[in-house]
Amino acid sequence: MAPIASLTTGIIARIMHGEDVPQPVLQILGIKRINTNSDQERYRLLMSDGKYYNSYAMLASQLNEMQQKGLLNENTIVRLDKYMTSMVGKEGSGKRVLIVTELTVLNSGAEVKSKIGDPVTYENAAKQDAAPKPAAAPAAPPATKKEQSYKNHNNNNTMESSMNSTLNTGLTHPIASLSPYQNKWVIKARVTSKTAIRTWSNARGEGKLFSMDLMDESGEIRATAFKEQCDKFYDLIEVDNVYFFSKCQLKPANKQYSQLKNDYEMTFTGETVVQLCDDADDGGIPEIKFDLIPISQIADMENKAAVDTIGICKDVGELQSFTSRTTNKEFKKRDLTLVDMSNAAVSLTLWGDEAVNFDGHVQPVILVKGSRINEFNGGKSLSVGGGSILKINPDMPEAHKLRGWFDNGGGDNISNLVSARTGGGSFSTDWVTLKEARMRNLGAGDKPDYFQCKAVVHIVKQENSFYKACPQAECNKKIVDEGNGQYRCERCNAAYPNFKYRLLVNMSIGDWTSNRWVTCFNEAGEQLLKHTAQEVGEALENDPATAEKMFADINFSSFIFKLRCKNEMYGDMTRNKLSVQSMTPINYKEYNKHLIKELKEMTGIGPSN
Repeated sequence: MAPIASLTTGIIARIMHGEDVPQPVLQILGIKRINTNSDQERYRLLMSDGKYYNSYAMLASQLNEMQQKGLLNENTIVRLDKYMTSMVGKEGSGKRVLIVTELTVLNSGAEVKSKIGDPVTYENAAKQDAAPKPAAAPAAPPATKKEQSYKNHNNNNTMESSMNSTLNTGLTHPIASLSPYQNKWVIKARVTSKTAIRTWSNARGEGKLFSMDLMDESGEIRATAFKEQCDKFYDLIEVDNVYFFSKCQLKPANKQYSQLKNDYEMTFTGETVVQLCDDADDGGIPEIKFDLIPISQIADMENKAAVDTIGICKDVGELQSFTSRTTNKEFKKRDLTLVDMSNAAVSLTLWGDEAVNFDGHVQPVILVKGSRINEFNGGKSLSVGGGSILKINPDMPEAHKLRGWFDNGGGDNISNLVSARTGGGSFSTDWVTLKEARMRNLGAGDKPDYFQCKAVVHIVKQENSFYKACPQAECNKKIVDEGNGQYRCERCNAAYPNFKYRLLVNMSIGDWTSNRWVTCFNEAGEQLLKHTAQEVGEALENDPATAEKMFADINFSSFIFKLRCKNEMYGDMTRNKLSVQSMTPINYKEYNKHLIKELKEMTGIGPSN
């Protein structure tokens, strides 16, 4: 058994008077869960140094797991590796709270077995002991101490509400200590994300807002600015900068809009003060961390999951505008194709001003944090949302390495196309012949099956290979020609003077075992015919010779097809339907590797990998 560690006797009085003492050793005399306004657990500690005890101590939420595992039982001796103190309540009569953010268990409660010493409350002892010398008010806090910004030096200078006023940085509080019961505090925090300005209009009126996520060493919190404060602060606040914030209203967090681990959120008021932190004074505030995932791994992640990734913008789509059918709001978006060193590509969607202002023709490095995975027809794409961070050509080693790889031809042979719209599927693409697919009864289950095969195009039908659709970007419903130059969309309940062509190509493909009829929808049809749907539709209606050449050029061409297989009902009959998710020209080097691997598995000669 390890020897019982010695407590740092008398240290609690010094800590609770604002002194910074490195790694004090204390004993836990009790721990109690406190009631909060959310499902998140918070614990209050009774801690002793053998001479004094303090009941105004809190366990940071990231340490809750230690309590849940039974590591912080009564009589346990711990070393406080990181902590901070904060004044709670009205100035002059408030209580200083000790918040423990990192600790090490030196001896378990079972080893110690009993309370050490006969401690008394440090408040009563303070009446008898000489109080520590107060810090000189005019002196600026030294920049060398990492925790200095979290000390409250009880400076009673009035904070001006002007944007140009200087906040007293000695009054900074940790985010984890904030509650609605405090009214005088300053936090120093890094802006980790900022949404675009959103507007609303309802029976109560109209307005605008934007939100941001703030982070310091103790935790995170969401802050929102409405109406006048939205106009005042939106351009001032930039992601990744560190600011001082004061005079915001705190209220219980709405977990519908924020997933941060904090019971509260902040709202800007007419008196809110925001001040940029000097570079020399931002110590102790963590940098934004990126958990970068290779693009190839996105295929195996869950739908709607958040992901951080980095890639080269290889292709840039056109800016698209559409109007919501429910709100009549206009939205703008742009699709990018990102590639990386995992030889994979994925589609990334930008929205609003980011989509309008994006210039990807120089093929920049794109870093995105908190993008959302969307799954459609087996393929997965990424979307930049309100809480996402987008950086262009970030100055970091991963970006420089990626740039060198791409500039030396690294993006020329992308083999794994994660998104359906970029020509691939993120589904499990087993190699199955057309005959095996029928024998295994693929597609008969509740969900579709996906497989890939090497096949040749035999026949492509020109008849009924397109239809006229609603011209709205988000609607592909077939329109009704009203005969007066107007085309009506029943879904949008509107008539338009124009329409767009959508492809619906049926063709017969065959491999060495069998042949099957398959359907190519719009994107796959464009990829197959090497022409846009608009070009194909106009040729079929106005230039039959050109259309016939378009379709004849692909006869007897070989591709690697990725296919979706599902049983569908047609009247009283069940048909097994195959639709093309993507097709790629055959990379014979990679295809030969696949054949060699299969031969080794069949013969048992040599390793299969």
